[in-house]
Amino acid sequence: MAYVWLLDVDGVVNARKPAWHAAPHHGRAYAEGVGWPMRWAPALTTRIRRLHTSGAVEVRWCSTWCPWADQLERLFRLPPLACAFTTVADAPAAKLAAARAVLAGGDHLVWTDDDEVPAAGPLLDELTAAGRALLIRPDARRGLTPAHLDDIEAFATP
Repeated sequence: MAYVWLLDVDGVVNARKPAWHAAPHHGRAYAEGVGWPMRWAPALTTRIRRLHTSGAVEVRWCSTWCPWADQLERLFRLPPLACAFTTVADAPAAKLAAARAVLAGGDHLVWTDDDEVPAAGPLLDELTAAGRALLIRPDARRGLTPAHLDDIEAFATP
């Protein structure tokens, strides 16, 4: 059984006021020839990279940025990561399908998304019923916090 982390970008890594102690980094990622401003905490991306390269979790992009993942990896200094889907036509449905597929495959799920992670209700109950899912819905202005990463590390350490 593996631990698979479905990682969204905007509002999760790319945040207006990252909740980390050091000043955020700034850059641009390009999609369809348009440059989009990015702002992220380097300590966050360092921890993501460390968790992935150590084998604690398999990080997969789960974002409308999937077709341009190379842009994110360059900016955030991350290794090439798999993408949970390839088309962004119906991203909310694709994100949910990716989460369900991880659980159906018998793996543990970490899902971080500021919009699509359910906060309550039957969908939350469905995804967390087996006790193999950690769902984090960060404040989009702050993105993932050090406490969120502590939770992910604790969850992925049996």
